[in-house]
Amino acid sequence: MPYIPHTEAERDAMLKTVGVASLDDLFVDIAQDLRPKSFLASAGLPEQEVRTLCEELAARNTRVLSFLGAGFYDHYIPAAVDALAGQSAFVTAYTPYQAECSQGTLQAIYEFQTAIARLTELDCANASLYDGGTALFEACTMCVRSAKKRTKIVLDEGINPIWRRMLATYARNLPVDFVLVPLKNGVSDKEALKAAIDDETAGVAVQNPNFFGVVDDYSDVFAAARDKKALSVISVNPVLLSVLKTPGAMGADIAVGEGQPLGQPLDFGGPYLGLMACKKALVRQMPGRLVGRTHDTEGRTGYVLTLQAREQHIRRSKATSNICSNQNLCALRALVYLSLMGPQGLRDVAENSIANAHLAAREIVNGIEGASLLNDAPFGNEVAIRLPVPADVLVQRCLVRHKCVPGYPAGRDFEGMENVLIVACTEKNTEGQVGILLDAIRDVIAWIGQDELCQARG
Repeated sequence: MPYIPHTEAERDAMLKTVGVASLDDLFVDIAQDLRPKSFLASAGLPEQEVRTLCEELAARNTRVLSFLGAGFYDHYIPAAVDALAGQSAFVTAYTPYQAECSQGTLQAIYEFQTAIARLTELDCANASLYDGGTALFEACTMCVRSAKKRTKIVLDEGINPIWRRMLATYARNLPVDFVLVPLKNGVSDKEALKAAIDDETAGVAVQNPNFFGVVDDYSDVFAAARDKKALSVISVNPVLLSVLKTPGAMGADIAVGEGQPLGQPLDFGGPYLGLMACKKALVRQMPGRLVGRTHDTEGRTGYVLTLQAREQHIRRSKATSNICSNQNLCALRALVYLSLMGPQGLRDVAENSIANAHLAAREIVNGIEGASLLNDAPFGNEVAIRLPVPADVLVQRCLVRHKCVPGYPAGRDFEGMENVLIVACTEKNTEGQVGILLDAIRDVIAWIGQDELCQARG
């Protein structure tokens, strides 16, 4: 709880400095009926009573057990992430146009870029983008710019549907043609992907693991793209990169992803950050900020923005991007998280998340009559399960009856998947929570069955 120390005399001094006599004068442009009656909610209470009151109000909040993923995951965030990234020098700083004055900020960004480049096993990474969907769009436009006269982007249907909608929105007035290649029962149809790549293709984009949690190796698809002189883009989960084949090892040209799993709370959808890394040959096509390390005339290390002109920010249609907001504070949190976890710690998080997802899959398939895995493909920390009831109804009733969100109903975005539930786990999900999930699904399926029986009887 912050302590606001300003006295009446200090407030008067501030008003005098800005040239007004009173608070009423300060807010004179606000209509009288829209102004607060008073800036004091009450006469005030002792700190202990205020804290107790706030705790009582907070206790009214309902805790929900969630197995919802769909691109955003509830990983444990070490306390040191908030303690370090929350220092006022970072929280209140705005990246100035003369960015080289902020050497500490630039060094942190440089280390963040290094971490992402190592994680993806690609040559270069930028200082982050707005979010995962924006990063994917930027990668697609990189492909079109590099290919010059080609405008076709082949998209795998396994890419997060939220991000596919973002692509359609951003590219509505741009010369980019998206060709969607359908999945086969939740798994990428790699032969169809390769067949869709032709001499008009600027790039091909996939996701690993895909929206249904399926893990795949797209090396052959990327090789087919190279043969047609097209670029390859892969969207990744940064945590699972510690155990899965990396974009660089697959031969991808560009890797993107949502950085939320790296030390960012779910927080009602943001703020988050988009990750982007690429091969060195494409670095001049990469949008956003890029920090380089150099030295001055006296041999001292210095950090500078590099490979972009100052005019980049005002070139309008000629700029490499017009939506390349650098999420600097979020990127700093990601760097702190990666530094604290280290390679083995990140691997432990990924392996525990995957193990919990496999446990949940076994329990549901073995414990629910009529439940089965959507396919037999390997999966990461998410798994698609076909249920004997509509998944959308199951999710709603589990939330109401058991304060549990059992997963994401795939039927919201995929035809024919109305009974498919996508269950996500992280290292935070315990065996006991999986048991609660199983009991909740059983109860709701029985409730749905009774409700249908009552309706049939009239």
